[in-house]
Amino acid sequence: MANHLKHDWHNAKLSDQDKVLCTLAEKLTLTPSETNLNDIRNLERTGLSQEAISDAVQVIGYFNYINRVAEGLGVDPEKE
Repeated sequence: MANHLKHDWHNAKLSDQDKVLCTLAEKLTLTPSETNLNDIRNLERTGLSQEAISDAVQVIGYFNYINRVAEGLGVDPEKE
């Protein structure tokens, strides 16, 4: 499932909540300046709390950051 999500989450069997989270992750990764209040409202409509939304944004941001640091330093990803 993780490998499928990594390569084609759009066609994975996900809950509505997970689809909205993946949409946010993709948007924050590729076009962060386009993120807006509608994205947050979509997450709230799926039942996520403000705390859960904040956690999600922080985790997404952290992974984007650390991946860019690794790429910038030429660090090879671990095989696992």
